[in-house]
Amino acid sequence: MNKPTILVVEDEPSIAEVVSLYLKRAGYQVTIINDGQSALDWLQLNTPDLVVLDLMLPYVDGLEITRWLRSRNDTPIIMLTARREETDRILGLEMGADDYVVKPFSARELVSRVKAVLRRTSGGASAGGEQALTFDNLSIDPRTRLVTVNGEEKMLTAREFDLLLVLARHPRQVFNREQLLDQVWGVNEYIDPSTVTVHIRRLREKLEPDPSTPRHIQTVWGVGYKFEP
Repeated sequence: MNKPTILVVEDEPSIAEVVSLYLKRAGYQVTIINDGQSALDWLQLNTPDLVVLDLMLPYVDGLEITRWLRSRNDTPIIMLTARREETDRILGLEMGADDYVVKPFSARELVSRVKAVLRRTSGGASAGGEQALTFDNLSIDPRTRLVTVNGEEKMLTAREFDLLLVLARHPRQVFNREQLLDQVWGVNEYIDPSTVTVHIRRLREKLEPDPSTPRHIQTVWGVGYKFEP
């Protein structure tokens, strides 16, 4: 089997080398690129299995690369951010990044995030023989990770799909943001609960005819979210 390919876009050589070392030890092929424009040039000719992407890059920043990628495909993206870049981090999630890791970070933690995202993207999250879930105009297939609305395929990121599936598997059950973080992200490191809010907003924009008055993905004020079949 071919090893999954990871593109690491990071302008600090010491960070890029450590990340590359740990990813290679975990069995991945790694390409390192040190600036945003070179990354865009490379991505026009290649499709990696996942991109580890710093937000602050020379020439073209990580947000622009995220926007460019999402306009073309659903390649998973894990952002590397500094703590002071909270606004950019939220923007990155809104544009379609799957996850983020805050600097300084543990290389082992980053590898675990990479493994988790790739498992979800490849359908490794135990779908088994589960049949497609169908709710009027909306269909969700856990085996193929295909989502359609009125027969039209919708492109979701790995995290978006997992979040939708958790909600849809439990119609009308109310989940708070911490429960959704635990079930969808499932990592020990702290993640801002607003990450869930951002992903809910993106799901509504992609799946709901009127995101301001959602039919399926509803807010239970003061508590969390539920899926209304």
